[in-house]
Order: sequence, then structure tokens, then C-alpha cells
Amino acid sequence: MKFLKIIGLVLLVAFVGIQFIPTNRNQADYISKSDFTEVYEVPENINTILQTSCYDCHSNNTNYPWYNKIQPFTWYLNDHIEKGKADLNFSEFGEYSSRRQRSKLRSISSQVKDGEMPLQSYTLVHWDAKLSDKEKEKFTVWMDSLAMEVR
Repeated sequence: MKFLKIIGLVLLVAFVGIQFIPTNRNQADYISKSDFTEVYEVPENINTILQTSCYDCHSNNTNYPWYNKIQPFTWYLNDHIEKGKADLNFSEFGEYSSRRQRSKLRSISSQVKDGEMPLQSYTLVHWDAKLSDKEKEKFTVWMDSLAMEVR
């Protein structure tokens, strides 16, 4: 029994200790000129979907949930955001080549159609990020048409 108390105390001290490890936050002070919404004229309904369902993981400005200050959740969130931005960063979309933009737009549309995005793990916590079938259709139709326009 004494051994379990020691283990519990060590784990408690470790948990408290990791709370003091600093982490970088993914929050920009401004919207860059290469941001998707600055490069393209995005309808309000599409912009709302982007901001609610995409930008937290795929931009330079994350709207963090309340639990982001608790380790190890912060590490998980930051890792998830880094991977999301490595694949697609809406804040830098205007810096992509035309070919890459077309490819990303098609990929975005395909993944939303197939229900791959937004991730289910994200929508479990962020209920407002879940897209209805009607929202998915409007979003993907707009993305597909934009992909055809990009030269």
C-alpha cells in the first residue's frame, strides 16, 4: 500500500511539474495578405464554415479551447495543429503555386465530401464545426468551382 502512495505522489508531482513547461501558441496578431480569405472573394457562408471548421488546425490563428492550458493536452493540440498546417495552411494559401492551389482545393472538396474533414475527433469537442449535408454540398460546390477558376 505504501508503494502505491509513493507512485501516486510521484505521478502527481510529475503532472504538476509539466504544467510549467512553456509552449508556443498558434496565434497571429494579423491576417496576412496571403490568407485564403484575402486572396479570394469568399462568400460569407463559406467563410463561416472555414472559420468554424477549418482554421483552428489549418491556419496561423487557432481559437484555443479552455483545456489548452493543461498539459499534456497542449502538446497533443500543438502537434495536431503543426501536422494540419504542414498539409494545408489557409494563412499562407496565396503563396502556393497555382497548381498547388488547384490541387489543395480539389483535395479539400474531396475530403469534405467523403466526411474525412473536419476530423471526427475535432467535431466531438467542437459541435459547431460539424457540417450538415447541405453545408457540405454548398462548400464543396464552391471549392470545386474555385479550383476550376484558378490559373
